[in-house]
Amino acid sequence: MKVAVFSTRPYDRTFLEQANRQRGHELHFFEPRLSAQTASLAAGFDAVCIFVNDQADGEVIQMLHDGGCRLIALRCAGFNQVDLAAAERVGIAVARVPAYSPHAVAEHTLGLMLALNRRIHRAFARVREGNFLLDGLLGFDMAGRTAGVIGTGRIGQVVARILLGLGCRVLAFDPKPDETLTAAGAAYTSLEALLSDSDIITLHCPLTPDTHHLIDAAALGRMKRGVMLINTSRGALVDTRAVLDALKSGHIGLLGLDVYEEEADLFFQDLSDRVIQDDVFARLLTFPNVLITSHQAFLTEDALDAIAQTTMDNIDAAANGKPLPHAVTTAYRA
Repeated sequence: MKVAVFSTRPYDRTFLEQANRQRGHELHFFEPRLSAQTASLAAGFDAVCIFVNDQADGEVIQMLHDGGCRLIALRCAGFNQVDLAAAERVGIAVARVPAYSPHAVAEHTLGLMLALNRRIHRAFARVREGNFLLDGLLGFDMAGRTAGVIGTGRIGQVVARILLGLGCRVLAFDPKPDETLTAAGAAYTSLEALLSDSDIITLHCPLTPDTHHLIDAAALGRMKRGVMLINTSRGALVDTRAVLDALKSGHIGLLGLDVYEEEADLFFQDLSDRVIQDDVFARLLTFPNVLITSHQAFLTEDALDAIAQTTMDNIDAAANGKPLPHAVTTAYRA
């Protein structure tokens, strides 16, 4: 299959080429994101391979179809960037990577929690400047605190088990509770109870119309004053402007983000010599109790290898006329 790979970074090329070594597909790598402005690059290709900030809306999908594309291979778990109904109308199949390394994202989640709690990012900067004072670096014991995990799929379950191992009381919310997690010691509860009872809240659910801005001003109002909020899932789960207001009022005590709802114009590129035009994001960076990483939670050797292998499995199936092992349809979204 002839495949156009968009949003290519050096690590993408390394792992995809490695996974393709014995498969023989023709991979062409493009640095730009897929959009209406760049979709013409895929003309004559059988498939496109895209990532979280590529856009496959109705206009783009029609352009892909007109250029001969018959497969959109997502190298990520989320699929909110694809208009599935439009893809079905023109006969383009869509496949994703539903699981790669839940441990990668879960461990990064824990890293954000610990760094924020113990102010490790601030301490690192101070020591490099010769400032060895401990003022302003006061943290708390994680053991004995109540942690709320919203979404207990593969990643959420790993996070919950790590938090249980630290001695936290773990509350969980998911439309489909997992009995093994309950047996491990987590307690499923309502979203309202989780929000009001948790000292730490971490998000691990997909972005759908129902979960868009799940954390809005009303949800924030239910949380304890001084709560720690972590999002390593999808940026638009959180109403960032409402979170900004909660930070300014002190209602949110600590905020850790690996995703941002307007990240497409920021993440995965070097903007160090430019002025950030996103005023909301720029304001977030001014808070000493906010720690932001640029969608790197997935970035481990193990995860990248698994992503590449699963992506190529999907492409193999399409090339051989077999059912896609990880197809996504409008029925799945429902």
